Amino acid sequence: MNMKDKTVIVTGGGRDIGRACVLGLAAQGARVAINYHSSGTGAQSAVEEISASGGAAFALQGDMTSQADVKKLVSETQKHFGADIHALVHVTGGLVARKTIEEMDLEHWHTVMNLNTTSMFLTVKEVEPHMPEGSAIVAFSSQAGRDGGGPGAVAYATSKGAMMTMTRGLAKELGPRIRVNAICPGMIDTDFHNVFTADTVRAHVANVSPVKREGTPDDTANLAVFLASDQSAFMTGACVDINGGMLFS
Repeated sequence: MNMKDKTVIVTGGGRDIGRACVLGLAAQGARVAINYHSSGTGAQSAVEEISASGGAAFALQGDMTSQADVKKLVSETQKHFGADIHALVHVTGGLVARKTIEEMDLEHWHTVMNLNTTSMFLTVKEVEPHMPEGSAIVAFSSQAGRDGGGPGAVAYATSKGAMMTMTRGLAKELGPRIRVNAICPGMIDTDFHNVFTADTVRAHVANVSPVKREGTPDDTANLAVFLASDQSAFMTGACVDINGGMLFS
């Protein structure tokens, strides 16, 4: 999965899956632009780790629901690494809070939809004009987009279902110049589940899965690097499950 001389933007790259994607791409030779929102320590330490290994990376704080911040990320990437951007790995997203329909107000709905779908729209819109032939976009959906998610996750699951639909539509619209695929993680050991999922639920899911464990950020990043690379050159419009066998699609 050689990414030598390729420039990649990773949004949400300061922690967990995003940070693992950053390090995985850099290990394959990519020049990596790291967007982060509030995980500056993780993003900066990733830059230091990559630089110490002879790679090239920088980190920039920004809100990917802000068009101005997205534009700045793209312009700074070009200042650092040149005009062409060869891959976008869009990890930005989140559940925000578990709220049932009865508990949810319109502000929460819009916040979740903007975080997960509008951020993808804005980022693709700004990056795509600078992507040459053979480039790749890797989006992040979720198992929740297939099965509706857990309690209080209707807004999140809906937004992640929309990410799968956006992936398919973009694959048609941007091909053959750009391939677009999505990753649908299940139970991955991240801060997301540290905050939003009870330990008993996590243990149950791990125990009933065929692989008998949670996934790791590196498990997911390995897939992201593959989809961003030429090794997946005949894949586009795919929404790829990575859940230890908890859901077959």
